[in-house]
Amino acid sequence: MKYVILLILGCIMSSSAQNPIFDNLGEAPVDGGLQMADYWVWGSSVIKGEDGNYHMYASRWPKFLPFHPGWMIASEIVHATSKTPQGPYQFQDVALGARGAQYWDGRSCHNPKIVKYKDTYILYYMGSTHPFEEVTKQNVAAFDLQSKWCIAGRWGKRIGIATSKSPNGPWKRLDNPILDVKPNSYYSFLTSNPSPLIKEDGSVVLLFKGRSYKEDGISNSDMSIGVATAPSYDGKYTVVGDKPLFSIDKFGEIEDPHLWSDKKGYHMVAKDQRGAITGGHGDGLLAHSKDGINWVIDKNPKAYTKTVKWNNGKTIVQGQLERPFVLVENGKPTHIFFATMDGSGGFGNGTKTWNMVIPLKK
Repeated sequence: MKYVILLILGCIMSSSAQNPIFDNLGEAPVDGGLQMADYWVWGSSVIKGEDGNYHMYASRWPKFLPFHPGWMIASEIVHATSKTPQGPYQFQDVALGARGAQYWDGRSCHNPKIVKYKDTYILYYMGSTHPFEEVTKQNVAAFDLQSKWCIAGRWGKRIGIATSKSPNGPWKRLDNPILDVKPNSYYSFLTSNPSPLIKEDGSVVLLFKGRSYKEDGISNSDMSIGVATAPSYDGKYTVVGDKPLFSIDKFGEIEDPHLWSDKKGYHMVAKDQRGAITGGHGDGLLAHSKDGINWVIDKNPKAYTKTVKWNNGKTIVQGQLERPFVLVENGKPTHIFFATMDGSGGFGNGTKTWNMVIPLKK
């Protein structure tokens, strides 16, 4: 009997150890993260600079536009700093803004992911453009997902990088995306939501979201997650294989993957879009891999839910909780950041968005 009890306890401890997020979620500071008056704020990525400060890169766009799909045509990536990981973060500058319709990322820059290799900071992001007049307060009534701006903006989504020797910039952008679409593939319509991991030798594993054209030749498919590799951050990116890593037909539809690594291998946290993996619509999932290409769902896959415990004693079901980002220091996850929204759920029911952070206990 004693042996059986020890065996059960060992299995429980082993199983629990495979979930570094859910079992270690602390209380979210109500004054943490980043929020900006008059802007929708979304999707942050954080890195500690040589100056000892924490540098956050996040998306924002003006609130006179509807939250969705305003980001498609007017998002810019801003830079904010804090002396501590939890913040609050203070706005410093616009890292990547509009630069003209002629550029592939000339109208919108979104979904930043910051990494560093040797002395170079690399900012991965999604960019898009459109050839029309700007959407203003005067013509915003004509702006929605079926409008000309969004049709062009969504179709033009691609992944690119910008580089700098300092987290404060200036940032050097490329004239072409690093990951384009491919006809007759699961990413024939768009590529977006990059999640990079740079290995010690400088080579890159890059997860990305793709959509393909449907048979009607106009609309696009559900989301798939693929993987590309490159010999270096500024090298050629090659998509591995012709099948996605995650899709409705494989594991389930997910979004917003984020990668980190430790001595055990690669780890992923992502949004379970339909709840097929975790059992909760929009909850977070965990997966692991030895090479970043072949993935296995964790035995305890639920990383988080939309129910957040705040340090003012309140527990609130957030309207939206997306874009998870795990801050790793000294080889261990220390904080998880989210884009969040108030309201009852659904992009059209929120009045406020911000980037929040939850400290991890271990």
